Amino acid sequence: MRASRLLSLLMLLQTRGRMTATELATELEVSVRTVYRDVEALSASGVPVYADRGPAGGYRLLDGYRTRLNGLTAEEASSLFLAGLPGPAAELGLAEVAANAELKLLAALPPEPRSHASRMRERFLLDVPGWYRGSDSVPHLSEVAEAVWERRPLRMLYRRWGQQEVDRLIHPYGLVLKGGSWYLVAAPAAGGNPRTYRVSRILELAGQEGEFARPAGFDLGAFWQEYSKEFRERMFTAETVVRIAPDIDGLLSYTLGEDVVTAALAGAGEPDHDGWRVLTLPVESLSHARWQFLRLGASVEVLGPPELRSLMAEAVADLGRMYG
Repeated sequence: MRASRLLSLLMLLQTRGRMTATELATELEVSVRTVYRDVEALSASGVPVYADRGPAGGYRLLDGYRTRLNGLTAEEASSLFLAGLPGPAAELGLAEVAANAELKLLAALPPEPRSHASRMRERFLLDVPGWYRGSDSVPHLSEVAEAVWERRPLRMLYRRWGQQEVDRLIHPYGLVLKGGSWYLVAAPAAGGNPRTYRVSRILELAGQEGEFARPAGFDLGAFWQEYSKEFRERMFTAETVVRIAPDIDGLLSYTLGEDVVTAALAGAGEPDHDGWRVLTLPVESLSHARWQFLRLGASVEVLGPPELRSLMAEAVADLGRMYG
C-alpha cells in the first residue's frame, strides 16, 4: 500500500511540479504528517525531492528528473487520453485504476507530449449513450468482467427478449460496449458456438470453480463484426416500397437508419417532375414500419405491400376520427 502511495506522490510531483504538503495530502487522502514521512522515504531512496520554504514554497523534484516514455509521440499520447471512458471504466470497477494509469502516463511523458495530451483531455469528450436513452443498469458487470479476465465459468439466470427466464452455464469470452449497452460474448459450457447476452438482462450470477480454456483462435473484434452484420440481416423481415417527398432524406435517415436509407437511395430511380422518388426499404416488420412512416406524415406514401398500405389507411382514419 505504501509503495503505491510513494509512487503516486512521485508522479504527482513529476506531473504538476511544486506542490505543498497539504495539497499532496489532499490528493493522496492521507495526513500531512504521512506526506512528510513519505517525502523522507523518497529522499532516502535517492529520489531528488527538495523543499522550498516560504509562502510560495512546497515540494518539488530536481529540474530534469523524470521517467520518459521513449518513442511515444504527442499524437500517440493524446489518442490514449481520448480513448479513456470514465463511465465504462467505473462500471467495470476500474475507475481508480484508470485514473492512476492516466496520472502515471502524464507523469512519464516529456513536456511537449504531456501538454498535447492534456489539451486533448480538456477539449474532447466521449459520451457513449444516445440522446434518447441512458446507459443500462448493469449490477453484475464487474463480476462478469472479473470472470472474463480470469477465465472462470459462470452460471446465470438470464431474461430473454420474450421475458422468458433461462438458466445458463457459460464460458465468458469477452465484453463489448455498444451504444451505452454492455454485451457479454460467451459460449455454452457444454460446448457450442459463442452467443451474445445483454448484461443488463442477467438477473442472477454465480461464479463457478475451475478455469476454462479460451479458444486460441477466438478474435472478439472479428466475432462482433460478423455478429453485427448477421443481426442486421435477421432484423429486417419485410420489404416496403414507398414514395418520398423532396428534402425528406435527413428525417427518413434519422427514422430508419442512415445506412439503410443511403443504400435505398443509391438504387432508386430518377425523381418525378415534383421531385418525389420511389424507394425500396427493408423494415423489421409491417406493424413497426407503420409507426415509423406515420412519423413522417404526408411526406411519405406507402405503395406496398398492400397489407402495410391498409395499416397506414386504418391509422390515418383513426387519427381523423380522433381529431376530426
